[in-house]
Amino acid sequence: MSGLSYYTPEGFEKMNEELKQLESVERPKISQQIAEARDKGDLSENAEYDAAKEAQGILEAKIAKLKETISNARIIDESTLDTSKVLILSKVKVKNSKTKAVASYTLVAAKEANLAAGKISVESPIGKGLLGKKVGDIAEINVPAGKVEFEVLEISR
Repeated sequence: MSGLSYYTPEGFEKMNEELKQLESVERPKISQQIAEARDKGDLSENAEYDAAKEAQGILEAKIAKLKETISNARIIDESTLDTSKVLILSKVKVKNSKTKAVASYTLVAAKEANLAAGKISVESPIGKGLLGKKVGDIAEINVPAGKVEFEVLEISR
């Protein structure tokens, strides 16, 4: 059993749309493949039937996992977020203490992470290192390339 996960309204809606797609489109498609393979006769040597049954098992596991994630999801009201410290959905401007490079990140749930869009997971090394920090704090973060220090410059919604 996984714990609670926090999502933006958009991220939560995206998960519900994926579940609807899996249940209303993918599930019937696999059922149809199984029926067609069954109609071809001897199931003991029917590779199409075996493949379709395996795909069905994988799909059902994916649906069950997604339903569990949705049932444990909590939607965050961004208007009530505390900006005195870094939390999930905080927008954080940081400066690399060594290179002086400035970057901005939004901390999100792992399923919503997208580095190209500046959204990093709260479960990533940088995300974990920034959580709970306040403006002016230095976060020492162990990344694959070694230890990096980020100074928190700004926190916003």
